[in-house]
Amino acid sequence: MGFPKYDLSEDEMKKWIDQIAVICLSDDFQRLKDELEVLYRASGIGDSAEEARMCAFSDALYAFLAEKEA
Repeated sequence: MGFPKYDLSEDEMKKWIDQIAVICLSDDFQRLKDELEVLYRASGIGDSAEEARMCAFSDALYAFLAEKEA
């Protein structure tokens, strides 16, 4: 898996990274991630517990980022 290339300034990139860090450390994010992980494991999403964990993390992060943009 590669990294996407964005044409962002260093300041803009730092803003995104700071925003993501704040989201990931929040209690609301942790609760949603944990809830999604339980649901994903129960429904068989992913081939392993690690894949369910990764999907839960990325889906929770996407949800919070989309909420901030709205």
